[in-house]
Amino acid sequence: MSGINSSSPGGAEARASEVGGLLDQPLTLTVHSLPSASGQAVRDAAATRAGRIKMLLLFLVAASPVIASYFTYYVIRPEGRRNYGELIDPQRPLPAFSGIDAAGREVALSSLKHQWLFISVADSACDAQCERHLYLQRQLRESLGKDKARLDWVWLRTGERAFPERLRPALQAATALWVDETQLATWLQPAPGQRLSDHLYVVDPMGHWMMRFPAQADPAKMRRDLERLMRASASWDQPGRPGDAS
Repeated sequence: MSGINSSSPGGAEARASEVGGLLDQPLTLTVHSLPSASGQAVRDAAATRAGRIKMLLLFLVAASPVIASYFTYYVIRPEGRRNYGELIDPQRPLPAFSGIDAAGREVALSSLKHQWLFISVADSACDAQCERHLYLQRQLRESLGKDKARLDWVWLRTGERAFPERLRPALQAATALWVDETQLATWLQPAPGQRLSDHLYVVDPMGHWMMRFPAQADPAKMRRDLERLMRASASWDQPGRPGDAS
């Protein structure tokens, strides 16, 4: 028909062939690699990790005495109550008040930390029971052999402030402090029906009152408890206090 341009069959076939060739080709995508981290960023990340590890190690070192103290407390709490002394729960830290030593100097009770303390309490007049306790403290401490250097023998005396001169020669190895009995009763306490002077007490190197021996205690059983305490704490407790002359 005039006025109408018709496509040639050959042109149509060529276009179809071209389209078919494109369909036969696989679909391809251009993949762009992610930017690699710079060397400085890698070093910063490594430094951050190292810093965290160091902080954790420092925390563990600082906390180790506390951890060890609790380990000592629980390791001597075996099944069947093998310990003879009564374990104090919760433990009570050394109080903030002071005592007066044999030379009349004021001594903060908190300064007695960093040693095991084996404590008796009695009036300065020191009756027969008081003398027995002082004797037991000395003998039981001596029985520990090399471990005796880790245990301080302490007499907290009440009543008259004047030091009993008749006992001075026997107390050369002891720490004897006059304390106010009312203040002392806010820290140490006797078993029901007993007096404060009826017992011997144990304080750990962290300054916690943690054991009370019964009135009229059996020396052999007390010694077993003290030996168990020394063994349990041998890995972390050392004789003396920080700053003591070697």
